Amino acid sequence: MKINDELTLKVEKINSEGKGICRHNNFVVFVENACPEDLLKVKITHLTKSFAEGDIVEIIKPSSHRIKPMCPLQKVCGSCQIQFIDYDYQIELKKQIVEDTKKKFLPDYPLEINMPIKSPEIKGFRHKVQVPVRETKVSKRLLAGYFKPKSHEIINIKYCPIQTETSDKIIDFIRNEAKNYQIKGYDEDKHFGELKHIVIRSSTLNQYLVTLVINSKVFGEKYKRFAKALMEKFDVIKGVCININPFKTNIILTEKTICLEGSEYIEEMILDKKFKIGTNTFFQVNPKSAENIFRYVRDYIKSNYQNPTLLDAYAGVGAFGIVMSDVARKVVSIEENKSSVELGKRILKENNIKNMEMHCEDAEKFFKKEKRQFTVTILDPPRKGCTEKSLENALKLTTDKIIYVSCNPATLFRDLKYLINKGAKVESVQPFDMFVHSYHIENVAIIDVKDVNFSKSY
Repeated sequence: MKINDELTLKVEKINSEGKGICRHNNFVVFVENACPEDLLKVKITHLTKSFAEGDIVEIIKPSSHRIKPMCPLQKVCGSCQIQFIDYDYQIELKKQIVEDTKKKFLPDYPLEINMPIKSPEIKGFRHKVQVPVRETKVSKRLLAGYFKPKSHEIINIKYCPIQTETSDKIIDFIRNEAKNYQIKGYDEDKHFGELKHIVIRSSTLNQYLVTLVINSKVFGEKYKRFAKALMEKFDVIKGVCININPFKTNIILTEKTICLEGSEYIEEMILDKKFKIGTNTFFQVNPKSAENIFRYVRDYIKSNYQNPTLLDAYAGVGAFGIVMSDVARKVVSIEENKSSVELGKRILKENNIKNMEMHCEDAEKFFKKEKRQFTVTILDPPRKGCTEKSLENALKLTTDKIIYVSCNPATLFRDLKYLINKGAKVESVQPFDMFVHSYHIENVAIIDVKDVNFSKSY
């Protein structure tokens, strides 16, 4: 096998990055935009000692699960990697991804992975939109969309089926009208220009918060005028903000957000609880699928315990704790982001929740010094998962169950391996399709920790 060789290959399955897995003389070839059962002509583009990568030249015989994607830009936009696969089969593939990850970390552990719970919506489900903005060199018109895979070339998207139609219209208005307010687009190469990103938060209550991310420490009156124009054009916009980001970085949002017009928050309902969402607030991008997760965890706790004490770690605004407060005697919430904790305390007051306390602290530090014990601990860490020290201390604080919520199967099963090695037992892993049309999958693991032995080492 050599670079530029063209091979006829059958796709066996997809890997955890959504790439098709093929074999040529037992040598693995990864192919993007491939569906299991596809028969393909593939051109080899990259070759190592252990694997190759290739691009599709021709679909000789398509899989029975291959469909026409609802977005004509699916192949050139990096957001919906598997939108060309029918939704029922997407769910099967995501189960397979979780199973394969389990086999890698826990090959002999007896655990059945449940079928993923589908998203209630497969169009317009995304309620957090972040699009980069650039300016063309000649015409000076603004481009706003998503980056091509493995590049910083913007696809100027005017219609995105996974976000709301209103979000499309707001982006298009900014794209066409910003120049009338002397607002220029950002030049990434020269680190010059103003408008870097458009960030839109929306809720199922049809409320919108628009944030303009700018390459400047100061902003003029033109942004305030533009903010008023946005709110006059769209009555669903409850507030317009500026985020100050003059840094040459891949980080989209800094902590410095200033409200220009209206409110700095929108409202969202999850089950029977009202939440506030700001520009920098962590909140699930698919609120209806998130609601399925909250209901699943709440129902489990309600069915198995009477008046338990709960520890909610990596809590954000305390969403899990707030939703669980009705079925718990006491909830203690831990989050290191100060603005999230402040907002969480406001949400507690608005929901009249009096059996919950919120702490602004790093979870690992809190675990180490906390003396109280809790019936159930909910862990909802970022993609990198938990440290071994955090897991050890969480075990010491928990008398019965840990409920681990994860958006990354690899770090989930790595951490489950550590817990199992300490004597914990994994009761179940329930996937949820939070990120429709992508290879990402959310999981909720329920872990029995009553028989933990702290003398064991990893």
